Amino acid sequence: MVVGTIKTLIIGSSGMLGSDLCKVFPDAVKLTHHDLDITDREQVIESILKIKPDVVINAAAYTNVDGCEDNKELAFQVNGSGPGYIAEACARAGAKLVHFSTDYVFDGSKKEYVESDIPDPINVYGDSKLLGEKKIIENMDDYRIVRISWLFGIHGKNFVETMLKLSGEMDTVKVVNDQFGKPTYTMDLARKVKEIIELEPGIYHITNDGICSWYEFASSIIDNVIPCTSEEFQRKAKRPMYSVLVNTKTGPMRHWREALKDYLQGRNI
Repeated sequence: MVVGTIKTLIIGSSGMLGSDLCKVFPDAVKLTHHDLDITDREQVIESILKIKPDVVINAAAYTNVDGCEDNKELAFQVNGSGPGYIAEACARAGAKLVHFSTDYVFDGSKKEYVESDIPDPINVYGDSKLLGEKKIIENMDDYRIVRISWLFGIHGKNFVETMLKLSGEMDTVKVVNDQFGKPTYTMDLARKVKEIIELEPGIYHITNDGICSWYEFASSIIDNVIPCTSEEFQRKAKRPMYSVLVNTKTGPMRHWREALKDYLQGRNI
C-alpha cells in the first residue's frame, strides 16, 4: 500500500504533535478537540464510520502530568477510554490506528526500557496512558502504539519554551539532574509515522537518539541553569528517574541535539 494514496484521519490536529502531523500528511482529514470529543463513544464511532479512513492517527491526549493528579477522572476519560473508543471505531471501519503513548508508563527502576518490558506507572498520567494502551489492544488488532518521550515542537507549550521564558525572567533556573530520558522533536516524530504505518502491528518506542538529564537538556537551551535534585524540586506528580525508551524495531532517528538546533532556528524564522 502506498501511503500517499490512502485516506488518513488525524485526531487532535491542533496540538503540538498534531500540527506537525498535518504538515507531513497535508491531505489528511483533520479533527481538533472542537470537532470531536474522543470521550464521547457514539460521536467517535459515528465520525470515523462516516469518514471511512484507511489510517487513523490519534494525537489527542491530556498531557499535563501534574494536572492529571488533580483531574484524575478527566485523565482516564481522555487518555484511557477515548483511545478505546477510537480503536473500536477503527476495527469497525477496517482502519489502521497509530496512537501515541508515553515513557511514563514505566516506573524508572531500570536504566532503559524496550517495547516488551512490563509497564508499571508511578503517576496518574502514566496510569491513564497505560489504560489507553490496554483498551486499544482489547478492541482491535491492527494498531501501532508509539511510546514517545520529552516532546518539544514549534506549535505547543514545551520544556524548551519554558526554559527560554524562565531564563529571561530569573537570574538562575533550577533544573533536576537526576531524571534521564530522550528528548524528541515532534517534526521528526511526525515524519517517522509514515514508516510506522507500514510496519507490523504492535508497540514501538520512537524517540530522537541520545540520553540526557533534564539539566543537560536545559543546558543546551539556556546559559543560566543550575542543577538540583528531584528531592529539592518537588512536583505534584512523581516522575520516573529513568524513562529511557530503547527502539528495537526501526532505524534510529537523529540525535536530539541536532533536532534541537533545527527547532531553535525554526522558532526564530
